[in-house]
Amino acid sequence: MSATGRYLIVGPAWVGDMVMAQSLFMTLRRREPGADIDVLAPQWSLPLLARMPEVRAGIPLPVAHGELALRKRWRLGRRLREKGYTRAIVIPRSAKAALVPFFARVPVRTGYRGEFRYGLINDMRPLDRDVLAQAVQRQVALGLPADAPLPPPVPRPRLAVDEANRAALVRRLGLALEAPVAAFMPGAEYGPAKQWPLDHYAELARRLRAAGVSVWVLGSARDAPAGEAVAAVPGVVNLCGRTRLKDAVDLLSLARVAVTNDSGLMHVAAAVGTPVVALYGSSTPDYTPPLGDRARVLYRRLPCSPCFRRQCPLGHTQCLTGITVDEVEAAVHTLLD
Repeated sequence: MSATGRYLIVGPAWVGDMVMAQSLFMTLRRREPGADIDVLAPQWSLPLLARMPEVRAGIPLPVAHGELALRKRWRLGRRLREKGYTRAIVIPRSAKAALVPFFARVPVRTGYRGEFRYGLINDMRPLDRDVLAQAVQRQVALGLPADAPLPPPVPRPRLAVDEANRAALVRRLGLALEAPVAAFMPGAEYGPAKQWPLDHYAELARRLRAAGVSVWVLGSARDAPAGEAVAAVPGVVNLCGRTRLKDAVDLLSLARVAVTNDSGLMHVAAAVGTPVVALYGSSTPDYTPPLGDRARVLYRRLPCSPCFRRQCPLGHTQCLTGITVDEVEAAVHTLLD
């Protein structure tokens, strides 16, 4: 591929996966400094892509998650033909994810063997899960030649911070910055098997407040009940549902430490350089670790872990309840110090 390569990347549909995809974009730009990289992605992710300097443009995919919408994909592919893309990389493994690059007539279309999509993908790669154990390694490997050594070196995502927006948020939300800030992300959109108990978060907040640490709770509107449970502790600021995704990027850059489930915001925090205490339950840090410079991972590695289920199939969720407040508090103070 020449230094003037034009890439169309079909991006993932989850916040954390999209943050990790920046490692792929960084790899492509390091190999081809003059390459143009456009990313086809859900509408919600465009502000996130705007924080990645490697990406020229985010292209909204006008379909709902899981929707085939064949005609919409065909129309979009037709419109993209004029862009002259030289290569497409399809990160998701579904057949429908490969349709737009096919309709756009991108000559080289790279992806892993997944759903039946022979012809849609003409640079088909086998996926060796033992060699490519981490999700981010799998993404980065798609940007390398098929015979490149594996696993590949992975650059860490680095999201840009909008300092003007950050200052405006501090004023609008009335946030105090005199004390060190601990950001809590107690939500788990995937399901309760990835959520450290809310009473544990509340107790940790109570201890940190007593130690003079400010606590902000971040998340979407769906996380508002979780935020309210933690904000029952006096002095905790509940920001769930009061900010946009791009605002969370900027606010997390102000935190001295983040305490979080394995979630999209965990990856955002790591990507803005915030030290992270990451709590794993049904998932595993072997697959989706926080990609920051300073991270403490708490994971019990039970015989039933990881199950990757939304709810505990055994009904006890000991993988999470067994992580004590004392352990997390110690990890927080280690990073604060």
